[in-house]
Amino acid sequence: MVRTVPPLHTVPLPRRPLDPDDRQRDWYENELGWRTVPGKPLRLVTGLRFDVLDVPVEAGIAALWRLGPSSPVAVQGDRMRLLVAAGSAEELPGLLDWLEWGALAPTLDLVALGADGHMEAPPFPGVTPAGAPLLGAGPVKGQPLPAGRSRPLQGAAVWLRPPEPGCEVEASLPTMPAVGGVGDAPDLVRLVDTVATQCHRVRLRRSCAQPLAFS
Repeated sequence: MVRTVPPLHTVPLPRRPLDPDDRQRDWYENELGWRTVPGKPLRLVTGLRFDVLDVPVEAGIAALWRLGPSSPVAVQGDRMRLLVAAGSAEELPGLLDWLEWGALAPTLDLVALGADGHMEAPPFPGVTPAGAPLLGAGPVKGQPLPAGRSRPLQGAAVWLRPPEPGCEVEASLPTMPAVGGVGDAPDLVRLVDTVATQCHRVRLRRSCAQPLAFS
């Protein structure tokens, strides 16, 4: 009589924990449909779903009222990144000329990221970068950051107003009035004028704060 040996129940190997960067990349690409740049640190491709206006934090805070309540905004160090409609970076030089900021444009510290550009990806909401110390105060004395945040992370990109999964980001981004926009999209022209004004004021304040040099 041949005895049948029962099959051995194999124990599955422990799964390797998903790398935090992979989880974040999956969130951006699958939840939002945003393209990312291969490699580390995780970066988001601009010029496809959105462009970015990169400005000093002081100027960005003063211009937030020009954005819609759901327009995504990020901060990294002393820089604020305002997400705007794709194609806005190409419009910026002409807009600055039309708004009579063209002569001062090189001094405004206003950078546009568009086609072939990228920005560092802030962690998706609820995740704090490991080892990122908190600053002791907000970027502008006496003027806390919006959306419940009073202290940005030093050196790490964070969302002040994170994008919402399942929503088309284009509907909330500032765009050119002539293009028509989507829904109640904010006006890019008014935003650029406000941001340029605030960048100019920041430059003047910094110039006045510099000590005089005597020979």
